[in-house]
Amino acid sequence: MKLQDLNIVVIGAGVGGLAAGALLARKGAIVTVLEAQDYPGGCAATFSRNGYRFDAGATIGCGFHAGAPMEILGKELGITWPIVQEPVAWQYRYGKLHLDLHPNRLNILERFPRSAPFWAEQKALAKQLWHLSEGGLSWPVMGARDLARLARKSIAGLSGTLHLLPLARKTASEWLASYGLDTDADFVRFIDAQLLISVQTTSKHANAINAAIALDLPVVGAYHVNGGIGTVSRLLASSIEENGGAVLYRKQVIRIDSVRRQVFGLETSDGSAIAADYVLANLTPDSLDLFIESEGEPAVEKKESSLWSAFTLYLGMEPALFSALPSSHVQIIGSSGELAEGNSIFVSVSSADEPEGAPAGLCAVTVSTHTRPEPWFEAKKRGDAAYRELKRTYTERVLDVLSEQFPDARNAIRSITAATPVTWERYTGRVQGCVGGYPQISLFKVRGPLTRFDNLFFVGDSIFPGQSLTGVVTGARRTIELLLQRNTKRGQQQL
Repeated sequence: MKLQDLNIVVIGAGVGGLAAGALLARKGAIVTVLEAQDYPGGCAATFSRNGYRFDAGATIGCGFHAGAPMEILGKELGITWPIVQEPVAWQYRYGKLHLDLHPNRLNILERFPRSAPFWAEQKALAKQLWHLSEGGLSWPVMGARDLARLARKSIAGLSGTLHLLPLARKTASEWLASYGLDTDADFVRFIDAQLLISVQTTSKHANAINAAIALDLPVVGAYHVNGGIGTVSRLLASSIEENGGAVLYRKQVIRIDSVRRQVFGLETSDGSAIAADYVLANLTPDSLDLFIESEGEPAVEKKESSLWSAFTLYLGMEPALFSALPSSHVQIIGSSGELAEGNSIFVSVSSADEPEGAPAGLCAVTVSTHTRPEPWFEAKKRGDAAYRELKRTYTERVLDVLSEQFPDARNAIRSITAATPVTWERYTGRVQGCVGGYPQISLFKVRGPLTRFDNLFFVGDSIFPGQSLTGVVTGARRTIELLLQRNTKRGQQQL
């Protein structure tokens, strides 16, 4: 079928699904996005409560620099992103150690001078990785065509590609060890903290190549998105509609209808039945399986284990507490030095340049930490009292860590709302509230967009290269690439 005749349905209005839908609509396809909530964005949404505007999960814009995925996407769709680059991406704090993550890394080099050769190699690797990702990345490889595409890009930057190969099977920890940095506890803790928020694991397990580009994000630029991170999704949704598509809210998919290897339609909770030539699932694999009657056979082989969720506090606060910060974001590691489960937090403060983000004289603050989902659902099963007590315990734990660096934090709070994995499951539809994508521990065991159905594809942070605006947009291009290949092959078989 011609692209202009294709009826493509996207499940979920997250950034990955909207990016894929917008690109396909721009090419002429008939695109319909089904979103269970009454606003777009998913884990990168912006919502309002009690006069405050909060970014639900993701709070930092990335990938907007020249030649990067968001910049290229904006040009293709005719979108001018309302962004302002942060002079400091974020500040890292552990005890008395405060590091401002400038693009030039001067603070880091002053504190860890022995790390200079490591950062020089990281910069060279990241430059090549950004080049390889331009216009999409044909990975994991599915055939000769993908190999040819990778070869063309690799030959164009041959020396950089050869530089990548030795690290392809190494962990970030092994990479650090090659520079004698694996025994510097403060440096490893700093690196681990950055990797945990970007590739969902620490240097002991993270793949070195994934780490190289993750560590580059503060250098290439962190951006404030005017109106909140959800503005990205709203603009993508508008692009779909401007190109003849539809984004339908409060349309919760409850079933995907299929025959053998073909999906032919979807059913929603309001009784609607929607036909589809192709379906893009902006879902996790476990969530997708809820919609498919597959006689015990999952839509895709499960690869993950121990996925993270998040515990998040949405605070209304007095802004004076953060007035000395060089950035709108600060990463804090508690005194024990451990990571996750409340002892490492990421704090984002609303901009004073956008007074509509909070009541007069106050600011909106998002504080998040990694948490495993299982204890939360076990507590919920035991009853509301057990669940509320666990929520209270985590709230106090997070505020204790915040207070280590900002002693008057509790006194500055004017309102407080907590979101747990149970909350994330309810609002995003992700089983057990798993957010942030998969731990990036290998380049060779990653999930691509394909499922066991010929016309059903994944999109979003469950596929390579994972989370972040950069990751899901790059993944969306891969999904489109495989969809178009599959459609061409189907058309040839029908001749």
